[in-house]
Amino acid sequence: MPAKGESAFGGKISISYPPLESKKGIACLAQNRQFQWFSHPTYIYPVIPAYAASFLKANGYDVLWDDAIAEELNYEQWKERIVREKPDIIAIETKTPVVKMHWKIIDEIKRELPDSKVVLMGDHVTALPKESLENSKVDYVIASGDYDFALLNLANHLSKGEALEGGFWYRKNCHSRESGNLEAGSKDWISAFAGMTEKEYKESEITTTGPADISKNNLDTLPLIDRKLTKWKMYGYKNGNFKYTPGAYMMSGRDCWWGKCTFCSWTTMFPGEKFRTMSAEKALSEVENLIKLGVREIMEDSGSLPVGQWLKDFCRGMIERGYNKKITMSCNMRITGIKDLETWELMKKAGFRFILFGLESANQETLDRVCKNLEVSEIEPGLKLCKEGGLEPHITAMIGYPWETKEMAQKTISLAKKLFKCGYVDTLQGTIVIPYPGTPLYKYCAENNLLLTKNYEDYDQRQMVMKSPLASEDAKGLVQGLYKSFMSPQFIWRKIKSIRNMDDIKFFFMAGWKWMGKMMDFGNKK
Repeated sequence: MPAKGESAFGGKISISYPPLESKKGIACLAQNRQFQWFSHPTYIYPVIPAYAASFLKANGYDVLWDDAIAEELNYEQWKERIVREKPDIIAIETKTPVVKMHWKIIDEIKRELPDSKVVLMGDHVTALPKESLENSKVDYVIASGDYDFALLNLANHLSKGEALEGGFWYRKNCHSRESGNLEAGSKDWISAFAGMTEKEYKESEITTTGPADISKNNLDTLPLIDRKLTKWKMYGYKNGNFKYTPGAYMMSGRDCWWGKCTFCSWTTMFPGEKFRTMSAEKALSEVENLIKLGVREIMEDSGSLPVGQWLKDFCRGMIERGYNKKITMSCNMRITGIKDLETWELMKKAGFRFILFGLESANQETLDRVCKNLEVSEIEPGLKLCKEGGLEPHITAMIGYPWETKEMAQKTISLAKKLFKCGYVDTLQGTIVIPYPGTPLYKYCAENNLLLTKNYEDYDQRQMVMKSPLASEDAKGLVQGLYKSFMSPQFIWRKIKSIRNMDDIKFFFMAGWKWMGKMMDFGNKK
């Protein structure tokens, strides 16, 4: 046993994405508001976990970036590595369709590494934190979106006895330091309950430190992301959002300044009234760092890019520093977020290219029910204005709302076709709408007996999980209809005329490859 005051906590922390092997395809989990299995891999850089890794390292901890999905390791390769590394903390992000897979993985980890503390984080466990403690041997659940601040607090708690802040769930009788009999961080303290039986786990008292207060977390206090530590190049190429590679992600706001859409899983972690940003100056420093690394395009993945003075300061900074000539920017935006041509033109001058808009539906009833704060009459003019500013609008739409008939869904497809034909949008993403636990849409479905299944594995957009006038096969066919909506002679001819260089040609070929993957993803054989 270590001498009094000597810590057995070695200070090694892994941010882990274990391989999730499935016949359905490749798991698109990280930095993704809606989980999907993809036929063709897409690896999205997980920004907040990357901040967590960088924050921990800056505070003296030994950090292992362990994204085995993006590394394309199999499960045995990953398990062998994690057992060899023996982290003191293993932090895993999860989502609804794969949380049961993670429970099994956690139980296996705890058999192999009983002294390691396993942490679950993500929108699903933020909504249902107690559930994972009841169904697995996970040690801590973070019921908050600020994993970076929370993981540093947990590391300091285990190594120094720092009090846990709000947002944690755990087994109370695993915290034997509370009795005062064991030294915080000592080997006996860390291992006291490592050998608990299944019965003891089930009977252990689950408790919480109370709700998280993310509003107190100042994003400007975070270090710049350590891109080398977090292996940014793994995510730089296999991503359909990037026209210019290698690409990278950043995130200046958490998460969307509207933050009320009833279907969005990230509202569980970042409700709109809690929206925060780092300063424009801090965001520009992240851009500068990426330019130095050789990044050619950045996806700014805040749920909706900050607007107003922040956006003006950021764009002017991009222009004044000459970053607009060195890198291309893309972002998410609400259709009514920018209503003047001058701002779009400023963004174009600042280096913005691709703008992702959540259209969701062409039916006013649906937009009202999902609290989109958007009028159908605003869609076409808003996208047209963006296009006139020189940007490339991308829209997302969903099929399968409980109240939408086939005719209503077809109305969305018809609008998409019109937008492509008129040249107001350049690309589109279509999905089946999923009511994730914790969202108002899930609550609505549960209260109105609209859930076809409560099996989490089914919540992966491969089938309908809500009662609807549509059959699952109809919904998949309609999603394919969305992906076919660009097919007009006018759109294709405009794209051919827009080719200027090899990057354009490569992007069009990649887009075609991704399109075929999407048609496979939503094929009825799936």
